[in-house]
Amino acid sequence: MSTPTTLTPRQRIIARAALEIQSDTYVNLGIGLPTLLADVATDRANVLLQSENGLLGIGPYPTEDALDADLINAGKETVTAVPGASFFDSAESFAMIRGGHIDLAILGGMEVSQTGDLANWTIPGKMIKGMGGAMDLVQGAKRTIVIMEHVTRAGEPRIKRECDLPLTGKGVVDRLVTDLAVFDIDRDGLVLVEALGGTPIDEIRAKTGAPFEVTRAALGSAVA
Repeated sequence: MSTPTTLTPRQRIIARAALEIQSDTYVNLGIGLPTLLADVATDRANVLLQSENGLLGIGPYPTEDALDADLINAGKETVTAVPGASFFDSAESFAMIRGGHIDLAILGGMEVSQTGDLANWTIPGKMIKGMGGAMDLVQGAKRTIVIMEHVTRAGEPRIKRECDLPLTGKGVVDRLVTDLAVFDIDRDGLVLVEALGGTPIDEIRAKTGAPFEVTRAALGSAVA
């Protein structure tokens, strides 16, 4: 798999993460960056996007003439609903999540550790509205993928040996997609499975705050 080198970092993340959405699945998209996948996911056969505020069957973002202020996702963004979509209360939505009925959760991240710990719900000292549904999603979804930029605006690694920020969940991340790379995470740590945009392995190592193994496929996708 490869993504064009001319994309912006965020576009590269979305283009690669879209490949993770398979047909015939229930998928939850976290607030922020993951919501951009709504325009892509509906191209897959029988993919239903679930929002923890009570909607199963989110469609693409609306055009201006189709805006409905009462139809929103968990991030308070206006959305559309596909034919056959269903609406329900928050309690039923979280019963679906906690009951293991979500095949895939794609969440944003602030930090991810080498063992799959995720920090994505708060930064100490910053005002927030609440912890949201991420803590339930990382425990209830059958598979969790985190998407985020590889480094902070200051150039510091977001992938670390241990997270410094408060955790959303421990050992919950199955796959990590950044603008530079795709990692799988298992009990032995990080495994680089793809270098995006031909990013050199040495650059990925320099911008990653934890050690990782490199697959043959990743070597083939990187620029020497």
